[in-house]
Amino acid sequence: MSESYVDEWGGEVRSGTRTAEPERRYGVNERAGSTGTTRRPTLRDHQKQQTRRSLLECAKTLFVERGYAAVTIDDIVSAVGCGRATFYLHFSGKPDILQRIGAETMEQRAVTVYADLDAVLESGSRAEFARWMRRAVAWFEDNQAILPAWDEAVALEPEFRQIAKRAVSELPAAMPRYLARWGPDRQDEARLRIELLVSQLERFFTRWAVQGTIDSSADDAAEVLSDIWFPALLPPEHRPAPER
Repeated sequence: MSESYVDEWGGEVRSGTRTAEPERRYGVNERAGSTGTTRRPTLRDHQKQQTRRSLLECAKTLFVERGYAAVTIDDIVSAVGCGRATFYLHFSGKPDILQRIGAETMEQRAVTVYADLDAVLESGSRAEFARWMRRAVAWFEDNQAILPAWDEAVALEPEFRQIAKRAVSELPAAMPRYLARWGPDRQDEARLRIELLVSQLERFFTRWAVQGTIDSSADDAAEVLSDIWFPALLPPEHRPAPER
């Protein structure tokens, strides 16, 4: 039976395999308990939510300014004006708060970008794919400030490495029509192609926008990337015949 769950960047995805349900943190207006009743949020509820938001915002600012490794939990709680015990009421540690920054503070989740790609590929339009590629590059531009902290955490934290691995591997799950076109015997290959696309886009963006070692406009890069990836994501039987 297909189930929906939330990926590491906060988007809902579906999978045919049962996975462990992530820890549920109830908001002040959500139902909790066995009675199914909704209680009116109290001032304390609002204060807890505000503290959590402040911890996320301050951690994000510090990670952007100093990098992941240089920031301690003491730095975060000092910036907010609370204690370590309060931090651990909301987050289990630095990897957890960085994961939740990605899930709760990005304007667009990575999973929605690839759900959009699913519809684009179904259209069969190379022009639509090029427009999607430009939007994908724009997503990296919008989130450029926090991405180095993510990469640093992947290198330093075995726990976060597993979070990042799951986040990438779950993107194809947001593309059921794409996976269906590859057939049941080629699912691993279909997923690998999306994972390689993600890897190339990340590497391109790092060299282009962060390191400045690729000299190109975003539009020109999107066109070339589309030449490479549009046919690569189509099963052979769906690819247009080469011109003679």
